[in-house]
Amino acid sequence: MSKTIFIVGLGLIGGSLAMNVASESGVKVIGMDADHATLSLAKNQGVVHEIAEDFTSGVNQADVLILATPISITIEYLRLLNELNIEKPLLVTDVSSVKHQVLQAAQKLTNPFISFVGGHPMAGSHKQGYTAAKSHLFENAIFVLTPAKGADESDARTLKNLFSTTGARFLTLSTKEHDEMTAVISHFPHLIASSLVHQAREWQKTHPSLEHLAAGGFRDITRIASSNPELWQDIFFQNKQLLIPMLDDWIGEMERMKQLLYHEEAQLTHQYLVEAKKFRDGLPIREKGAIPSFYDIYVDIHDQPGAIQNVIQLLAEQGISIKNIRILEIREGITGALRISFQTGEEQQSSYQLLLGNGYEVTIQA
Repeated sequence: MSKTIFIVGLGLIGGSLAMNVASESGVKVIGMDADHATLSLAKNQGVVHEIAEDFTSGVNQADVLILATPISITIEYLRLLNELNIEKPLLVTDVSSVKHQVLQAAQKLTNPFISFVGGHPMAGSHKQGYTAAKSHLFENAIFVLTPAKGADESDARTLKNLFSTTGARFLTLSTKEHDEMTAVISHFPHLIASSLVHQAREWQKTHPSLEHLAAGGFRDITRIASSNPELWQDIFFQNKQLLIPMLDDWIGEMERMKQLLYHEEAQLTHQYLVEAKKFRDGLPIREKGAIPSFYDIYVDIHDQPGAIQNVIQLLAEQGISIKNIRILEIREGITGALRISFQTGEEQQSSYQLLLGNGYEVTIQA
């Protein structure tokens, strides 16, 4: 049975979803975006089959509506749906990373033909826009579904089938569960990363060469600060009821550390670091959580042509799949300059033994 999918917003997430949906047989994708150049490019690439003249015309044709827009705009579209004369079933979903206000708006939908299942594909990039979109963006990522009142299991199943080619892993959560967990593991860390970058920027006024040393750990911990500012401003304000108390806790924690240093509490400072390390090392890396965990090895390689290729070729010949690979710019506490990530512990151990047996220095670090 053919389906018509109307996607509003063809940025990184919307564009990547469109690439997957458009590849399925019996599916027609209608696209809408504020950027006309994006729409033309997507249509020329076959990612969308038609371009909607406006929101109403797209909705009138659609079986499924995907709102891949900033949270505040998504809420406005949900309000607009109540004003439209929809006379056939319409399944609505979104991609928002904060669900409370979106689900509140969805619960106010009165048309019996409309059902809403919130969505949050937990994947992204420091790049933004349609040109950064890719069909494999969601591979092995968690895709959270948050059904609104009135939606049933068949609605969630429809979305799972529609997005089956993404390679994502689906997880159904309540709105409260979703927002609290994403605040802890995603939104609040982004706030901290941005503040660290601002601190470094201020110190650069005193030390102009600071940017040349800002690699290794600093670059790792602040990478997410390069993400879309407009998107994250929206997220922060939508989830401020959770983020403000977390900031209070963080400020208190930093005040505690400040006092330990001020009073030269060596034993307490050491215990503070020991407890942090113990908790971090004890995280359940073998469990599949909202952020998929990976299994890393660190490989010491020589700075010469073909060095990385030789390592990858050894793994490929044994059929070992690499999930991520990165050249580390500064060697801090580990012996390797090449970090390779795998999906399973078995692949990690096999790679470790294989490379060790071929004369490489290899380290495993949690």
